[in-house]
Amino acid sequence: MGAGGKERRLTELLKALVGKQELKSELVVMSEDIHYNEIYDLGIPVHKVLRKTVNDPRVFRELYVLIKAYNPDIVHCWESMTAMYLAPVTKILNCILINGMVTNAPVRQNIFNKHWLRARLTFPFSEVVVSNSKAGLAAYRVPSDKGVVIYNGFNYDRIKNISDTEIVRRDLNISTRHIVGMVASFTQNKDYATYYNAAQSLLEKRSDVTFLAIGTGTDSEESYSMVEPGNRGHFRFLGRKSGIESYINAMDIGVLSTFTEGISNAILEYMAFGKPVVATDGGGTSEIVIDGVSGFLIRPSDPSMMADRILVLLNDIDLRRSMGQAGAKRIKESFTIEKMVNEYIKLYMKVLERSN
Repeated sequence: MGAGGKERRLTELLKALVGKQELKSELVVMSEDIHYNEIYDLGIPVHKVLRKTVNDPRVFRELYVLIKAYNPDIVHCWESMTAMYLAPVTKILNCILINGMVTNAPVRQNIFNKHWLRARLTFPFSEVVVSNSKAGLAAYRVPSDKGVVIYNGFNYDRIKNISDTEIVRRDLNISTRHIVGMVASFTQNKDYATYYNAAQSLLEKRSDVTFLAIGTGTDSEESYSMVEPGNRGHFRFLGRKSGIESYINAMDIGVLSTFTEGISNAILEYMAFGKPVVATDGGGTSEIVIDGVSGFLIRPSDPSMMADRILVLLNDIDLRRSMGQAGAKRIKESFTIEKMVNEYIKLYMKVLERSN
């Protein structure tokens, strides 16, 4: 339950399910890293099954004991390693397994990709494979009779207690006219090099912009090293942060540069807050961002194109406003937390009816 997109999605789903009398849940996590502490306020049991080694066989027994005792109608896993552990356990206990491991859409897949291999091993044991994008189903070649798309949803309760923009600017010591930000963990699937290079290219043309990098690892030495020392005064390497909504609200433009993506929670958040988006085309991003309407889609690993699109938006306040409004409207119409929760509940009921 770290600070990732699928963890945020699971947290929001659990919060909504608590209010449904017909549904009861228990949560099993395989790490001590709990970023979304609100799960402890939900009143549901939280079990920790921790591995002592990477492939710890004791986990099979611990999961078997937990599931047998709780006797759930459905076991829903949220990533590929838990799918590997749960596939044989649910088979032995004759439980329904919903496999939610598909959260991205890699361009190339082969058996040397651990997630691809785990998909091939666990899909046959899964009643349903849920992806948060159509692109994800296609990338993992999910059988058509098992694949279901349920888009991420934004919870508008998250905007109620945000800090004022001037407070954020003061806390981060920002005096520039504009703020551009990217919210993503500093991992191999996120292309921070392109974002940083685009930003530095822009700084050669104008000095009225501060660039934010928010997410686990963005405050690392490797992250710092991607920016020239003379430019670092225009960057804020913030690392993992709670209350991300306040930082997004302070931005003028939201950026997401990636190598693979399903439906990004960061993009949902940018659009919900009425911010225009500049994002890498590919995966599920084009399923949410309408190019030229709510933002710009750019070629992968193209800092020049990214810098150009950001510059267009910085130079045109009316375009920023119209794209932001179009994005906010799209989120309210198609990507709310209520819609996401209802789709999951429909899926659970459909699976149970089919099983019965």
